[in-house]
Amino acid sequence: MIYIILYFLPTLEVMRKMGKANAIVMAALVTALALTPVQGYQIPTGLSGELTIAGSTTVLPINQECAQLLRAKNPGLRISVSGGGSGHGIRAVGSGEIDIGAASRDIKPEEMEKYPDLKPVVIGHDSVAIVVHPLNPVNDLSMDQISRIFAGEITNWKEVGGEDRDIRVITREEGSGTREVFEKYVMKPYNRELRDEASVKPSNGEVRATVGSDPASIGYISLGYIDNSVKALRINGVEATVENVLAGRYPIRRNLYLITKGEPGALEKAFIDFVCSDKGQEVVKKLGYIGIAADETPATATSPAAEATATPVTTPATEETPATATATPGFGALIAVIATLLTYMAYGWRRRDE
Repeated sequence: MIYIILYFLPTLEVMRKMGKANAIVMAALVTALALTPVQGYQIPTGLSGELTIAGSTTVLPINQECAQLLRAKNPGLRISVSGGGSGHGIRAVGSGEIDIGAASRDIKPEEMEKYPDLKPVVIGHDSVAIVVHPLNPVNDLSMDQISRIFAGEITNWKEVGGEDRDIRVITREEGSGTREVFEKYVMKPYNRELRDEASVKPSNGEVRATVGSDPASIGYISLGYIDNSVKALRINGVEATVENVLAGRYPIRRNLYLITKGEPGALEKAFIDFVCSDKGQEVVKKLGYIGIAADETPATATSPAAEATATPVTTPATEETPATATATPGFGALIAVIATLLTYMAYGWRRRDE
């Protein structure tokens, strides 16, 4: 306490020479500064070693950019980031081949049974958009029409209001989290299967490139991969946007995960904490994904039963991650009280001097 008062003594002398109005204004400024939370995020430094991350191509851009930011501040840190699909990421981390697996779908009960030590953490949310070439005149389809197209029951664009040309269906490989989510929301409710003639691509990027170069094609990609090379179709009149996903109007939503085998080690925890920090969440949102909510801590699931449901697992926030820092409200209030007392003291001294 005494150090705080001594710190403010120069301010007190200035305030003593002021009139009442000026002294009150200055006190108000000091109080406002004291009560303003000092927020910020410092990218962690002093990290060194090797980290390997692989899996979902949906989560891949997030991992790449966050790894780049961490490496820039930590020259001794080597982070290898690759794709391969959600299934690959889950298998590789479960078998100990990599340090962190990335997935854009929930872990299946059979995967959790095979790898019971998996620790998934929700680092963001996403959706899956149905995309066509920008010159395709079709803008809106029902979920049933989309399902019938991908099942091969509708084979010409003229059947849904488009031009008279055969539809070329583009899909993802088995094990893709994006494909799993697409099938869950679009195909399974109608008891349909993807057509055998569909062209299979190994990543969101390749689906986007193929659809963007072929006016007859249709595919599906992560919300974060949409750009002006493709056109996202409305589903039952609802556009595929972050706002519509958050409001529950757009019918497809999923979690994005980083997964470790057992409790994360120091480097693994540092990376996951960074992705979940304010700075990491800026990356998530900048890339077109949906950040974790302010009242949501990184969600984990430790049993097959927990992952069997597709419901996001959230818990009330109870503590900050080590990478974040906020001002202590009690200290700010103390400074505000001192500033007010100093104002009256200065004004009283001035009246006495007069």
